Amino acid sequence: MTADPLAYVRLADAAGRDENRWELVPGRPRVTVGRSSESDVSLASDDEVSRVHAVIEFVGGHWTIVDDGLSRNGTYVNGDRITGRRRLRAGDSVRVGGTVLVFQEFGGAEDDATMVAGTAPDVRSVTQTQRSVLIALCRPFKHGSSFANPASNQQIADELFLTVDTVKAHLRTLFGKFGVEELPQNRKRVALAERALQLGVVNTRDL
Repeated sequence: MTADPLAYVRLADAAGRDENRWELVPGRPRVTVGRSSESDVSLASDDEVSRVHAVIEFVGGHWTIVDDGLSRNGTYVNGDRITGRRRLRAGDSVRVGGTVLVFQEFGGAEDDATMVAGTAPDVRSVTQTQRSVLIALCRPFKHGSSFANPASNQQIADELFLTVDTVKAHLRTLFGKFGVEELPQNRKRVALAERALQLGVVNTRDL
């Protein structure tokens, strides 16, 4: 018999250090996320989060997240707004309001999407040019807007005096380093920006 997986969602500060962490236990299969102080994952300081925003549930041996439409600004997994229920995989970024949480799961069934502890990219794992591309990509998120879109290839190229093809090549490498290369094309850029900010590779001072 396999042990229950260790899972949690974490909120990191601008440097990528854990600011808060909430463990997820299958024996307590329903975890509420919201601005209310009574929520299991309480995000009281974020005015863009609804009082009851979303629910994380253990269903069929997997952790899932549900947004039943009550949230004002929606719930996003890897940049994709969810409707109904979505299975969570290790390393997924979950955006509620202006807050980004990262879901991690260790010790359960093997999953190709699992990000092993200690392998998440940091500032030292990207080149100076790659980090400049990431900063330019994330610049529209400077004011913390949950509805911002990452900079386009042309905008990045203009800011850094690079060709668009060079920007594309750097982004392809970064998609691989940050584990988002398997996502649909229209979700990769948002997921990359969110992970770079969440892991502290890019921080608000850079923007």
